[in-house]
Amino acid sequence: MADELRFAIIGTGNIGPFHADAISKIDGAKLVAVADIVEEKAKQLADKYNAHAYTDYERMLERDDIDVVNICTPSGLHMESALKAAGKEKHLIVEKPLDITLEKCDSIIDACRENNLKLCVIFPKRFQLAVQKTKEAIEQGRFGKLVFVSGVCKEFRSQEYYNSGKWRGTWALDGGGALMNQSIHTIDAFYYLAGDVSSIYAYTGTLARNIEVEDTAVAALKLRNGALGIITGATSIYPGYDPVISIHGEKGSVVINGERIEKWDFEIPKEGDKEIRNIGKDNTSSSANDPIKQMSSEGHMSQIADMVEAIRTNRQPKVNGEEGRKAVEIIIGIYRSQKEKREIRFPI
Repeated sequence: MADELRFAIIGTGNIGPFHADAISKIDGAKLVAVADIVEEKAKQLADKYNAHAYTDYERMLERDDIDVVNICTPSGLHMESALKAAGKEKHLIVEKPLDITLEKCDSIIDACRENNLKLCVIFPKRFQLAVQKTKEAIEQGRFGKLVFVSGVCKEFRSQEYYNSGKWRGTWALDGGGALMNQSIHTIDAFYYLAGDVSSIYAYTGTLARNIEVEDTAVAALKLRNGALGIITGATSIYPGYDPVISIHGEKGSVVINGERIEKWDFEIPKEGDKEIRNIGKDNTSSSANDPIKQMSSEGHMSQIADMVEAIRTNRQPKVNGEEGRKAVEIIIGIYRSQKEKREIRFPI
């Protein structure tokens, strides 16, 4: 293996540049190529990082100096390029969602397994300090029995946002609306902290935007550990607010607002609680009403650095394909409940 892991990016739209910036800041990683069907976009990003630009990603994949491919195309196109990259024995980092159906997700997971490749799905919220400290508290048993968990994502996306890309707000390429595109980060963190879902009953609606898919959704959940929960997701709420995750147990409660610890209350205090309550207090950034506004590559850096270490040490990345699939399964369950007007049991 080369001293540096060499990366390539497929898709240079809104999110591709964040991947490129993250790669450039990680020791042992180097961006060597980018591909986009819009030549000007590919060349602009490639020139910034002294990489090679392609308009045909399959031609790019023929290079033998690419170790990892980052897939940043529209959601419903992930499987196509992922399978071709896996066929060329490239490790994969795939933007959320892994893909928009469980069948497509499974095809990507299977291809990586068959070719002995690492697969990482981008969910940087798991790497946030507030989420990590809450996960530690759960594993330490500080909550006692979990009783109620909520993931609330009230964002704003204008009609102009949806009109800016033909794939946005479509079943074919976006795979859904507020849940599959925006709220999926909150849903993944909900699962990561609360555990597996047992069943869901949900309602969704298109209440404010002229799109095929939902802009507002609410779901009631039963978890395998016995707790109850709710998930809400919207892009219809003005002016948009940071997502809030609440974890409540018989002996403690935590509320995470954006990246901030808003509540950290336990029956039995521990040393360090005061410092934990200050996590994120100085963070005023928000992307609740703009998908790019004030966004940084810090979360992507943590996750891509984890992937570099996973490849070097031959372990699974912290968010592998199976983990990345979970949020898609929950969202598909919500859509199925709305369509069939019944409780959906898991696994589906």
